Amino acid sequence: MSDDEDEEPAVTLGEKTPVEGAPLARVSSRLTWPKEKSEIDRLEGDSVVRTPDGPRELSNVLEEVDETYFQRRQEFEGEVRDVIGTGPVPTADD
Repeated sequence: MSDDEDEEPAVTLGEKTPVEGAPLARVSSRLTWPKEKSEIDRLEGDSVVRTPDGPRELSNVLEEVDETYFQRRQEFEGEVRDVIGTGPVPTADD
């Protein structure tokens, strides 16, 4: 870092606020593709994912997904996001 640059970050960072559940991308990255919905449920169904409405168990989300086979990770994530929605995730302080 040069002497001309500020020592503080350009953006003020807030305190860490806990968020319940794991990001969907983290859960799906632990799997290999292609994969059947039943196999995803067996392997990761007890994982809790973050949603705009609060944390939800993946097994419960999968019950609302009509697709039974996912060729790619992106296809799986798209179907799950159609169920859980997108948007800000509430923090433990909300």
